[in-house]
Amino acid sequence: MQKNVVTAKRDVSLKEACEVMAKLHIGSLIVCEDHRILGIITSTDVLKAIASGRDVNTTTVGEIMSTKIISIDPDTSLEKAVEIMIENKIKRLPVVEEGKLVGIVTASDIIVVEPKLIEGIANLLSLKLPGYKGG
Repeated sequence: MQKNVVTAKRDVSLKEACEVMAKLHIGSLIVCEDHRILGIITSTDVLKAIASGRDVNTTTVGEIMSTKIISIDPDTSLEKAVEIMIENKIKRLPVVEEGKLVGIVTASDIIVVEPKLIEGIANLLSLKLPGYKGG
């Protein structure tokens, strides 16, 4: 889980949101108010808004954000988080504790972590099974 989640207020313009996402190389912003999630805006949402003729200077993230938020709590296992993402066809999963945003898990995070998990398990097994090299 990434604890430093980039957020935006609902009255931020699409242009400002795009500038932040481009500068930080991220594909989404969580829209919050007092650490409570109101919605999420993704690069896909921005593309759809522009394609439909919305003005990036006057349209706010609050106007185009997705408000159906699927989230997990900090104790959710990695396997369960992946299952939720697959079932809902989402790439980002906010982590919420007592109604407040505390982090986010993304598909990119899982891709980076998963090989480490596999390698760690293989190393663990090789310690317990003499001659085991993994595979």
